[in-house]
Amino acid sequence: MARTRLTPERESELYAAVLDLLREVGYDALTMDAVAARTRSSKATLYRQWGSKPELVVTAMRHNKPVSLSDVDTGSLRGDFHAVLGRSDDCQMEKDSALMRGLSHAVHENPDLLQALRELLIEPEMTGLDLLLRRAVDRGEVRPDNPALKYLPHMLIGAFAARQMVEDRPVDQAFLSDYVDSVILPALGA
Repeated sequence: MARTRLTPERESELYAAVLDLLREVGYDALTMDAVAARTRSSKATLYRQWGSKPELVVTAMRHNKPVSLSDVDTGSLRGDFHAVLGRSDDCQMEKDSALMRGLSHAVHENPDLLQALRELLIEPEMTGLDLLLRRAVDRGEVRPDNPALKYLPHMLIGAFAARQMVEDRPVDQAFLSDYVDSVILPALGA
C-alpha cells in the first residue's frame, strides 16, 4: 500500500485523536468522516494511508503501546514482567482496559476488526511473549514442558477482563504486579 509520508508528530496526533474518538463513541459509531473532521484530514488520505477503519484503529492502538515485549530482557522472568508493567502508568492502563472492553464487543460483529487485531496487535505481542518465555526456559527458570506456558496469554487477558467485572475496579500496576507474583509466576514454576 503506497503511503504518503506523515511526520511522526502528525502521525502521533492522528492516532491519539482516533483513540480519543474510540473511547468517546465506541468502535461501531466511529467513522472515517469523524476521524477526518477531528484530525483535519481528508477521508481519502485516511483510506490511502491505512486502507480501512479496522486497520487505522488497530494501528493507533499499536502505536500507543509503551513497549514491545520482545524488547524487554532483564535477565529474569520476574524482572521482565515487572519491567513491562513499569513502562505504563495506572491512568494509561485504565484507558487501555476501557478500549479493550469496548473492542471485545465490536470484534463479534466486525470480522475485519478481529482480523486486524490479530495481525497487527495480537500476533506481534504473542511473538514477543514467546521470545520472553523462551529466554526464561533457556535460563532454566521455567520447565519447557510446563503446561501453563500455553495458557499464559489467557491468564494475562483474564487479569485485564476480570478485575473490572469481579471487583468493579480498574486494572492498575499494583494489581497486575501482585497478579504476576501470585498467579503467573507460580503457575510457571518460576
